[in-house]
Amino acid sequence: MGKHGISLRKLGRDSAHRWAMLRTMADQLIQHERIETTVPKAKELRRVADKMITLGKEGTLSARRRAKAILRTDASLIKLFGPLAERYEGRSGGYTRVTQTRIRVGDAAKMAYIEYIDRVGELRPTRSSGKRNSGDDDDTNGKVASSLSATEEEEEDDAGEESEKKKE
Repeated sequence: MGKHGISLRKLGRDSAHRWAMLRTMADQLIQHERIETTVPKAKELRRVADKMITLGKEGTLSARRRAKAILRTDASLIKLFGPLAERYEGRSGGYTRVTQTRIRVGDAAKMAYIEYIDRVGELRPTRSSGKRNSGDDDDTNGKVASSLSATEEEEEDDAGEESEKKKE
């Protein structure tokens, strides 16, 4: 018959276990801002994590109570309605990034990092514009090019100094 109306992954667990796992993972993601898990779990967690940020941005008492029903610790609730809500105030979605990392040794499961974007120490910087594959506006290309040219200049200076020492 097909997969009509099936919109979530079961992850090999019954519904209570799956929901408990996603609640814990959402709490940990808010606390640490990056966690490593399997790819299907990360993709399923992305839905819950984005909804949590939306509740944090809403900032009402009702939103706080709905978030408290999902999150497990008060510290993550405070962080959600404080710094995270302020960070994503101007963004209208897409608060998380899933980056595939490795194959786990024990069972060959595909692993991935799920992280909040626009934060210090993120794995990959966020694109500033909506354009894809446009290297013209990308700041990182200029930084890499300038750092390469700076190292080339240093090498030339070092080579010049060595040749002057040999002449003496």
